[in-house]
Amino acid sequence: MIFNLPDGTKKPKPGAPRFRFETEEEREKYNSEKSRRHFVRLVNANFSPTSYYSTLTLDKAHEIHDFETAKQELNNYIRRLRRKHPQAKIVAVMGKGKRNHRVHFHMISEGIPEEVLKKKWGMGTVDSDHLWENVKYDDGDHGQDYTKLANYLFDHWTPEQGTKRWTATKNMDKPLHEAPRPAKREYSETRPPRMMGYILVESKATKYGLLYFKYVKKPQDAKAPPGKKEKPGKKEKPG
Repeated sequence: MIFNLPDGTKKPKPGAPRFRFETEEEREKYNSEKSRRHFVRLVNANFSPTSYYSTLTLDKAHEIHDFETAKQELNNYIRRLRRKHPQAKIVAVMGKGKRNHRVHFHMISEGIPEEVLKKKWGMGTVDSDHLWENVKYDDGDHGQDYTKLANYLFDHWTPEQGTKRWTATKNMDKPLHEAPRPAKREYSETRPPRMMGYILVESKATKYGLLYFKYVKKPQDAKAPPGKKEKPGKKEKPG
């Protein structure tokens, strides 16, 4: 299509560039929250009530105060576990005590017996327990959703640890992502999408204009894939 312009029409000047972030602090905060969301999805995609959540502490003979040494010891421990159980999935973080400033570790593992977790450490104590089958917080049952635990682990990171916020084995399943689809109706915090077989537990809007809705599976639909609608009366095949 061609438009005729009158003589003397001046070419408009390009507008001033619009920056997504006003300060570097805003950029860092955005990247941190993006990393947090990925970590939460990674934990929820790979672990279940058969997994162990472990806290690893160091005795006086093996006390560590710098994260570089701590990272080496953590990697050595994970290698020892993987030699015994090659298919095991592990994610771990480092932290420091607020009062004694001693380094400790938190770890979630799948496919390793509790006795092996304790035997292969050898530098202090290992306190382990299975992940909960029904996670309850904010006056609601979130089922097998470990977002709160993942956020707790993510917050152990400090800049002195370096850029890597957690350690994970390479065989971790990648979180599932659905292809984006045009919304047929307008959604808001008070008008969320309806998902059959799922319960809405959180609804919020970010400062960047993005809407966030969190759903958990109903107990009877625990094996239904995310976003897939179940037909009324359809029964699951015995697993």
